[in-house]
Amino acid sequence: MVSPLLKQSWTVSGVLLNMLGQGMVLSYPSCMLPALLAPDSPIKIDLHTASWLASSVGLASMFGFFVSSFLMEWFGRRLSHALVILPGTAGWLFIYFSTSIPTLMTGRVLGGITAGATVTLGAVVIGEYTSPEHRGMFLNLKTAAVCLGNTITHLLGHFVHWKTVGLFALVPHILAFIIVCTWPESPAWLASKRQFEKSEKAFYWLRGYSGKSRLELEDMLKAQKERLSIQINQSCCGKTKGFFRKFTRKDFVKPVIIVLFGAILLESCGRHIFPAYAPQIIGEITGNKTQSFYYTLALDLIITASATFSSGLVKVMKRRTLLFSTGLASLIVLGTVCSYLYLVALEVIPKTMTWIPLSLFVVYFILANLGCTPIPYAFLGEVFPLVHRGAGSAVSGITLSLSLMVALKVTPYLLASVSVHGTFAAFGAVMAASLLGLYFILPETKDRTLQEIEEYFNHGVFPEKRNDTEREMVKMIS
Repeated sequence: MVSPLLKQSWTVSGVLLNMLGQGMVLSYPSCMLPALLAPDSPIKIDLHTASWLASSVGLASMFGFFVSSFLMEWFGRRLSHALVILPGTAGWLFIYFSTSIPTLMTGRVLGGITAGATVTLGAVVIGEYTSPEHRGMFLNLKTAAVCLGNTITHLLGHFVHWKTVGLFALVPHILAFIIVCTWPESPAWLASKRQFEKSEKAFYWLRGYSGKSRLELEDMLKAQKERLSIQINQSCCGKTKGFFRKFTRKDFVKPVIIVLFGAILLESCGRHIFPAYAPQIIGEITGNKTQSFYYTLALDLIITASATFSSGLVKVMKRRTLLFSTGLASLIVLGTVCSYLYLVALEVIPKTMTWIPLSLFVVYFILANLGCTPIPYAFLGEVFPLVHRGAGSAVSGITLSLSLMVALKVTPYLLASVSVHGTFAAFGAVMAASLLGLYFILPETKDRTLQEIEEYFNHGVFPEKRNDTEREMVKMIS
C-alpha cells in the first residue's frame, strides 16, 4: 500500500519540476545577454534592449497570474496546471529558433506567463494537497527547485550554445505535464463546487485515514457547506456585490498585505537579480570575468544546498523565528560586504583580497535562502482562505510581477551607476523595511491547517484546541 506521504510527494514533484523550469527562465539572461552583447552576435542588442529581455518575464508573469487565478476557479487545480505549462514550452521553442529580437521577446514573454502562473498555482496545490506537518517542507522545496534551475542554466550556459540551453529547459515542463495528468483533483476545490463525495475520496487518497486527517476534512466540509448555504440565497447582483466587497474584508486584505511585503522581501534580498546578472556581479567583485563562471557555479551550489536545508529546518522551527532570525543576520552580513566593497572603491582597502567579499556573499545568500526567499513563497499557499484563493492569486500576481519586473529592470542601471555595493545597499534598505512590516502582521502558521489559518484572519486569533474528548478520540483512531 502506498503511503500518503509518497502520494503527496509524487503530486508535489510536478510543481517542483515547474519551479525548476522557472529558475531556468529567470537565470537565462546570464547566458543569453552576454552572447547577444558580444560584437560577433548575429542578433544585435544594446543595454536598453538587454534590460527589457531580462525584465519582460516579470511583466508577462502578471498575465500568467491572472490566467491561472481564473483557470483554477473554473476548471480546478489539475487541468489548470496542465494548461499553464504549454506557453512556457512554446516559449523555449521560440527562443531556440529565434533570428530576431521580436522572436526572442516572444519566447521570453511566453516563458514569463508560465513562470508566473505556476508560482501561485503551485503554492495553492501544495497547500491543498499536503498535510499541515509536511506543507512547510514542500513549500520551501519550491525555492530549492528554483535555485537548482539557476544552477543548471549557469552550468549549461558555460558549455553549450545559449539556444541549446533552451532545448534542455523543455525537459522539466514535459515531465511536469506528465505528472500533473496523474493527479486527483483538489479536495478543497471539489468541496467548493459542492462535489463533497469526490472531495472526500480525493482527500483520503492524499492524506490517508488518520484521526487528524478525518478531523481536518470534517472542518473543511463544514466550513464550505456553511458558506455555500449562504450563497444559494444570493441573487446575481448580490454575488457581484459580494465579489467586490471582499476587497474590504480583513480576511482578504490582511493576506494581501502579507504577500505584498513578502514579494518586496523576495526581490530585495537578491533572489532573482543575482541569478540573472551573476556573471556581471561576480566579475566586478573579482575583477576577472574569465573566472566568474566558477565563482557563480560555486555560489549556485551553496545557495541550492541552503534552500534545501531550509526545507528540513522549517519542520523543526517556527516560521516567524526562522524568517526574522535569518533575515536580521543576513542584513548584518550584507551591510558588512557593502561597506567593504565601498572602501575598496575608495581605495582604502586593496582590491587583491577578493575572497573576503565573495565569502561574505556566500554567507549572505546562505542566510537569505534559509528564510527570506522560501517563506514568502509559502505565503501564497497558506494565507488566503478558499473563498478568496482565486482573487488572492490574481492580486498576488500583480504584486509579485511588478516586484520582479522592477528588480530586473533597475539592476543593470544600478550596477552601471553605483556598482555592486550601491546596488545591494539599496536593496538591503528595502529588505529591512519589508521585514519590519512582516514582523507586525505575520502570524505563525507552522502545523496549522488551512481552515485554522482562515479562521485566524477572520477573528484575529487561532481557534482553541479541541476538547479533551475529541483529542482522546483522535488518539484512539490513530
